[in-house]
Amino acid sequence: MRSRYSAFVLHNAEYLLKSWHSSTLPQTLELNNDDRWLSLFVLSSQQQGSSGKVHFKAYLKEENEFYELEENSNFVLEDGHWFYVDGLHSFNKITVQRNDPCPCNSGRKFKKCCSG
Repeated sequence: MRSRYSAFVLHNAEYLLKSWHSSTLPQTLELNNDDRWLSLFVLSSQQQGSSGKVHFKAYLKEENEFYELEENSNFVLEDGHWFYVDGLHSFNKITVQRNDPCPCNSGRKFKKCCSG
């Protein structure tokens, strides 16, 4: 999961496609190079045999708007590699107040970090 998040941060569509299971692999994948992924929080993960699940939240900034992606992802282990199968997700615009903790997880207040 963390490697796929890093691929989104780096806009590396090739890696994302290689780590996608063939049963659900899209023909193409277009990433918005203006997206700025801020942080990832893995809330839970579990493995049962060759199946895995990851529940996470990720935050991104697109232009001057902030969004939260929350997903329950399904993975499968084949030939020693984990592949993303699918997931149930919600993608919501969030409002961050100036004195709120910054969604980038810097530990600073929003007004002193990503507000500009």
